Amino acid sequence: MLQWILIFLAIAAVASLLGFRGVAGASAGIAKILIFVVLVIFIIALFAGIIVVA
Repeated sequence: MLQWILIFLAIAAVASLLGFRGVAGASAGIAKILIFVVLVIFIIALFAGIIVVA
């Protein structure tokens, strides 16, 4: 899932450099949603004890 975040951020960066504001905004929005999803999954896994931080 982190790979998808990087892909959408790269698409947003390239689109903004080329002047495609709609595509850049949409890609950045999708990346923000995916970042939120990854953080929620990480926190749930942390509390469930799946991920052990030593």
